[in-house]
Amino acid sequence: MSKERIILGIDPGTTIMGFGLIKVVGKTMSFLQLNELDLKKYDDHYLKLKLIFERTIELIETHHPDEIAIEAPFFGKNVQSMLKLGRAQGVAMAAGLSREVPITEYSPKKIKMAITGNGNASKEQVARMLQSVLGLKSLPKNLDSTDGLAAAVCHFYNEGRVEVGKNYTGWDAFVKQNEKRVTAPKVSKTRINSIKK
Repeated sequence: MSKERIILGIDPGTTIMGFGLIKVVGKTMSFLQLNELDLKKYDDHYLKLKLIFERTIELIETHHPDEIAIEAPFFGKNVQSMLKLGRAQGVAMAAGLSREVPITEYSPKKIKMAITGNGNASKEQVARMLQSVLGLKSLPKNLDSTDGLAAAVCHFYNEGRVEVGKNYTGWDAFVKQNEKRVTAPKVSKTRINSIKK
């Protein structure tokens, strides 16, 4: 008998965080849930990050996912937007890592390619394909939740392949794979001396 697994997909954002859950039994997936965390009414960026962390923990404790698939921030021209998106992704990842749920990161292009066969597909095309594949009765007004669901489905489609994105099974794995990001910057002795004064 095939083991049942749950995959949580997250599309992080500081305006709306979309998420979706699928159940996998053997080589068959089925739809469980999709929803979003609406953060538009909050002005405080740090409060938004706290709410993203708490909602991710709540999803983990409610649905007990075996894996998390998360959409990586895309590179845009607006540095402030990228920074905020990176923080949103980071706190969602931290929530998963704190509960020792393995995380795989996918680029938006890779997710679109997995779902539609076109890395430049629109949100609407991705949503319609998910509706068809998973038999969804209707689509939500905002498509951020279908983006979260798409990350989960992308993960299902990419299982067993050698390169599926970046995998993190816990803090140690994250640190090992991101040594350049987590090493402390070297501070010159003159800088240290000026700090002490």
